[in-house]
This record gives sequence, structure tokens and C-alpha cells, in this order.
Amino acid sequence: MDTNIERASKLDTATLSDALDKYGIRGQCLGIQPRDHSFRMTGRAFTLKYGPADVKPGTVGDYIDELEEGTVCVLDNQGRMDATVWGDILTWLAHKKGLAGTVIDGVCRDVSLCLELGYPIYSRGYIMRTGKDRVQVDAANIPVNIGTCRVCPGDLLRGDADGVVVLPKDSEDQVLTTAESIQEAENKIREMIAQGMSLSEAREKMQYHRLQAKEK
Repeated sequence: MDTNIERASKLDTATLSDALDKYGIRGQCLGIQPRDHSFRMTGRAFTLKYGPADVKPGTVGDYIDELEEGTVCVLDNQGRMDATVWGDILTWLAHKKGLAGTVIDGVCRDVSLCLELGYPIYSRGYIMRTGKDRVQVDAANIPVNIGTCRVCPGDLLRGDADGVVVLPKDSEDQVLTTAESIQEAENKIREMIAQGMSLSEAREKMQYHRLQAKEK
């Protein structure tokens, strides 16, 4: 059992973002948004890098056949907004296989199906225009770029209504521990305020700012 996936699933991206900032880790996938605010996603990355199609166009990939339940498909299409790399058949099959979700630095299409199935897709947007003969798979399971972040195979990703964060494998334990401390402090601050304490007093008592301060 992957306990860090379970830990991350109990934290929101805002709290994880604060923890990433504390260690100076650029893990916020800027510009990548959920196709529905109800989507939640936690899992480890399978990465794919796309490039412009060659004179003899290559395949967009049948990689999904090999992916295991709980995997997050991470597709680097270099932010292209004019050609999709994900559509209804992939959504249907990913949902059927129990994948955790899909993250695209680029666009998807057939959005209605992911909404109907509740399958989490995070992307820069959506458009109907196919990527066939426009893009092709250049490499699989290599480091890729997603919304200014580097994502490596096996990295831990968490998505919610605010977007997506990535926790690098070599830092995920300390990031999760710090995020859990921040969440615990915030819960206690709410309790103190409910009992009549001011926000400034509650924050001071919990040393809230110190929890989020960047380590030197």
C-alpha cells in the first residue's frame, strides 16, 4: 500500500502549495485547471511527451493499455491550444481501468464524457480539434514540463478545485509532513476562533506564520 498517496489525498492543493513553498520547491502546475471543480485526483505519474507531427506522422500512443489502476496520465503537449491529445475513448478507458486522472499541458476534447463519468481531467483548456497528424508521441516515462513544473515518472500528484501540485519523489515525505502540520494548525485556529479568540491571537498561539516560513 502506498501510504503517501493516502496522506496526500487528505490534503488540499493550497496546503500542499504552502508546504512546497517552505522548501523552495516549484510544484504548482500553473495554468492547469480542472474541467470540473468537483474533481479530486491523487496518484503517481506516468509521463508522456508530445511534439509536432513529422512528415510521416507518428502515433499519439496506445500507452493507456499498459497503465495500472491509480496511475495519473501526465501529458506534456508543450502548452499547445490548437491540437488535443486526449478525447472520449481515452476518457472512457481510463475510467474503466480505474486511473486516478489525467493532467495535460495543453487541451483535451469531448469534455462532456469526463463530466458524465466523473473522471478527473486537468488541462489548460479544451477544444474540438484533433491532434491526429498534428502531434505525435516523442517519448514516454521521461521528465516532462507541466505548467512550469518538472514532473518525473513516479512523482506524486494531487489535484482539486484549485488545480494541480506535484511532489517530487525525493521530497514528498517532508512536504507531506509539513502540509499535515499546517492543516492541523489551521483546524485548531478555526476552533479557537469559534470559541471567541481573535484571528491574530489564534495565529500567534499556533505560530502559524513560522509553519509556512521558507527554510533558509
